[in-house]
Amino acid sequence: MRPPDFETLAVHAGIEPDPLTGAVMTPIYQTSTYAQSAPGEHKGYDYSRSDNPTRTVLQAQLAALEGGSRALVYASGLAATDCVLNLLRSGDHVIASDDLYGGTFRLLEYVAKPRGIETSFIAMNEASVRAALKPNTRLVWFESPTNPLLKVIDIEAVARIASEHGALCAVDNTFLSPYFQNPLKLGAHLVMHSMTKYINGHSDVIMGCLIFNDRPIPWADKGLYERLKFLQNAVGGVPAPMDCFLALRGIKTLALRMKRHEENALQVAAWLEAHPKIERVIYPGLASHPGHALACRQARGHGGMLSFFPRAKLPQVPCFLSDLKLFTLAESLGGVESLIEHPAIMTHASIPPERRAEIGITDNLIRCSVGIESARDLIDDLDRALAKI
Repeated sequence: MRPPDFETLAVHAGIEPDPLTGAVMTPIYQTSTYAQSAPGEHKGYDYSRSDNPTRTVLQAQLAALEGGSRALVYASGLAATDCVLNLLRSGDHVIASDDLYGGTFRLLEYVAKPRGIETSFIAMNEASVRAALKPNTRLVWFESPTNPLLKVIDIEAVARIASEHGALCAVDNTFLSPYFQNPLKLGAHLVMHSMTKYINGHSDVIMGCLIFNDRPIPWADKGLYERLKFLQNAVGGVPAPMDCFLALRGIKTLALRMKRHEENALQVAAWLEAHPKIERVIYPGLASHPGHALACRQARGHGGMLSFFPRAKLPQVPCFLSDLKLFTLAESLGGVESLIEHPAIMTHASIPPERRAEIGITDNLIRCSVGIESARDLIDDLDRALAKI
């Protein structure tokens, strides 16, 4: 019997009717503690920081969707990322892509670095990863596509290099979701999602997750699941049961939403690319994108994220953004509504200006999260605002 398709997994994986009542939806176990029949004797749960039945179902579903054996959820994507960094010790070395979410840069540069963990930020490809490796390299971290410049990184090649060196390879798969891309199947050891974005999909939950196949940690005497599960409980950055319930609800329509996000983004990107007031559009689904062939090879689609450069200077860019009616000027991404933002001032402001300029985050770069509205209405909204530049 063949395995279920993604659409079926998104509705059914890990979910059974409640054995007590027959409720089809997983109940919200809104409790902090659990009765024990005797000291240390319980039904698998003793305290909700350690485990919660609603969270257990969500973790099982996430593992199934991403093709992993294990998943752990956290109070945010950055809490999940920090849990990976807690696998490391002072004196260890990380290789990270130079184009990545500003919050991840902030965590690596201003939190991990004072702990004694060094990070090399590189324009990531096979040659640059090999050149950046050190004897103490323990982790290679990157996004594909990257945030906000949507560079496509060869996951299989980088994962192979990391494995050969005995380092872990972790991929932030937030932009594409497990519907379009599965880094574990390409050799990555860990996948991180900011579930706030596409997986939940409704801009009402902050949550993150790690998905992986259990394996020995090359430089430690612990397995990956044992160590990460210990850290999840010890640090305590876990989501509330209600948030887990909302994420389970959002996942049921993930496949439908991702299809519409991609359809709309491709239409908007093609229209922007032909507009005389647009200098350049970055969207992996366009043939003009330098990573288009690689994106087609390692993913099943291109998602709803795009970036573009209007022919405008800094004073004009905020005016353009404020003139939009359907695109909401806001940080974050992946909700059903379209969002737009200015990376240099908003999501990537924590990156020093000289570094932003070096990697291409210029003052006229705009990032869009294309929602599921009518593509024609979204294009009309952009057209009206661009006319004022």
